[in-house]
Amino acid sequence: MLPLPVSFTTRRDHLRRHSGGSRHYRSTRDVLLTRARVTNLGFLLLAGFAALSFLVNLVWYFSSSSPDAYHVHDGPYVPPRAIWDTIQRERALAEVDHLIMVPGHAIWKGASLEERFDEDQWVLEPYQRGGGRVAAFFKHILAAVELARQDEHSLLVFSGGQTRPSSTTTEAESYMRLASISDLLPTLSSSSSSSSTPASPPVLRATTENYALDSYQNLLFSVARFHEYTGRYPARITVVGYEMKRRRFTELHRAALRWPQARFEYVGIDADGDAEAQGGASAQQGELQNGYLPYTQDTYGCHGVLLDKRRARNPALRVHPYYTSAPELGALLNWCPGRAEGRQTAVFPGPLPWDHLK
Repeated sequence: MLPLPVSFTTRRDHLRRHSGGSRHYRSTRDVLLTRARVTNLGFLLLAGFAALSFLVNLVWYFSSSSPDAYHVHDGPYVPPRAIWDTIQRERALAEVDHLIMVPGHAIWKGASLEERFDEDQWVLEPYQRGGGRVAAFFKHILAAVELARQDEHSLLVFSGGQTRPSSTTTEAESYMRLASISDLLPTLSSSSSSSSTPASPPVLRATTENYALDSYQNLLFSVARFHEYTGRYPARITVVGYEMKRRRFTELHRAALRWPQARFEYVGIDADGDAEAQGGASAQQGELQNGYLPYTQDTYGCHGVLLDKRRARNPALRVHPYYTSAPELGALLNWCPGRAEGRQTAVFPGPLPWDHLK
């Protein structure tokens, strides 16, 4: 049973307690600790803790949202702060909006520029030997570098995972290494870099995407990697690869991402052997049977034969990081339509960061 409020104490009782008419002053602590005021003390303590917690959270919010953090996110998704605390981007990267992607087809293991055309310095499938395939890989690199040099707002991404059990590196890393040895990698110009100093190393406008296991993942994962590197999503995409794979990228993979056709370009360069009558027909037929047609029946490559290819190309059991570093793409990365969605060719229906592009 709670005691009556102190105000109910009569003046007579008060005078009786202090006979003789002498004044009696009680400390604030004594007043608060009286039975009638213990509840008030608890309330004041709770209110104090709440105010302190509010102030601490307010300070944390404004410190983590400071411009110095330079963390750009699209939409309501925010990756864990512990990840972005390790990232310090060059501010000029905020102006980069053009993704130039080179899909990898093999792994170069050479150490000098003279070995770039030596098939023994490449980890190749049997069908990739002869016909000028290795020379075509280098032509893809050269063409992409030239496009990147023409557009200072572009980022060159070499894409391809650790697809061969005999190699400890990825397709993308080997392409990047070959481009670096060839002194081809584009950099940010000093005039466009606000924080660069004469002693600062150049900031590359080239990077690797090390997890893609097929052509669809080459495209999607490179978009995610672009976001990792620049803090934003691209506004334009250019792919440099085999001419015979043009339809696969422009008609199928681009549409699977719902990427605007007007903002997508494809530069096709085939191997010399593929241009010859017999070799070219064979290569085109192989692309049709093993690439284009399977994706017309399995748009996102997550069933049957296309899924088996991904598994076979992942001997190192790698797992990509893009659910965390590009969280806006999480639902698309996980999209694998089947019976529940109506069919294996059902296009992803959810929101995407580039929905506003036309």
